[in-house]
Amino acid sequence: MTELETGLLPIGGAALASDARVLEAVRATGARTGVDYTNDTAVSALLAERREAAHRVQHRPLAWVAGFALVAVVCWVVTAVSVPAMGPVKALMAAPVLILAVAALVHVRRGWRRELLHPALVGYREILGVARAHGLPLAHVPGWLEGRPEGSGGNGKAVLPIPSYPKVDPAPFAGGAPQGFGAAQGFGAPQGFGAPVPPSPVPPKPAAVTEYERIADAGGWHDETGCLLILGAGGGVLWASTDGTPLGYGALALIPLAIVVWLAGRRQGAEKARLRAEAVAYVQAVAAVQAAGARVPELSPALRKLLDGAYVP
Repeated sequence: MTELETGLLPIGGAALASDARVLEAVRATGARTGVDYTNDTAVSALLAERREAAHRVQHRPLAWVAGFALVAVVCWVVTAVSVPAMGPVKALMAAPVLILAVAALVHVRRGWRRELLHPALVGYREILGVARAHGLPLAHVPGWLEGRPEGSGGNGKAVLPIPSYPKVDPAPFAGGAPQGFGAAQGFGAPQGFGAPVPPSPVPPKPAAVTEYERIADAGGWHDETGCLLILGAGGGVLWASTDGTPLGYGALALIPLAIVVWLAGRRQGAEKARLRAEAVAYVQAVAAVQAAGARVPELSPALRKLLDGAYVP
């Protein structure tokens, strides 16, 4: 488990139960799938289990073998075309391997999509769509739940997005829900269920977290720029030594400039790491108040991206 696996759900059970109209949809979906979506513990376990299953199918050995086969096909074709003794006819010998590799990757993707179409996940995405339509904010929708590519930070195209429903006027938050839901459906009731308990206050966002959101995507160019400056200095020295042009030795001035760039990148990286720790602590605090029954706001894109990169199998 990584430091970012905070237990933060897209929406807490208490928030779902705060609107009788949403609760009715939760009740119907839960009866169909056999999952109590107002039980945060059960939902967390469901998401962890299905996420692991989808990841396992997506990265099964067949996927790796197919990927290596595609690389081998490309290398063979390039070699065959480049060597006159072989020619295009020899390159066509890789066609059967190419067909098998593509078929294997398609099979793997179908299995991955089938895992995401698990009835419990389909029902949960429907509930999230209903909650959003009724004005209940979704703190964070994991990228994997919508089938977004890994490493996209939640910005890739969703294969199975949260359904969209017509917007309706939100109901005032009452801190509880109608009595009888757990008994009628055979599910456990949320904490504080049926009692008008005021929600826990959402912690204010610290200035350090706001600063992290501002610089989260900044930087990343210092190492490359420093290397280019060093290469430029080496090229100048080579030119001066081979052509007898003393002016080329002036490129040595690029070396201290490269060091300055690297030091600036190191300082920025250290500052970003410090601010990232503050952002992680803030998300953990938001998860804690959500577990206590608070309706938490939607996280910023930078914090959602932070969470999308949290899962390391």
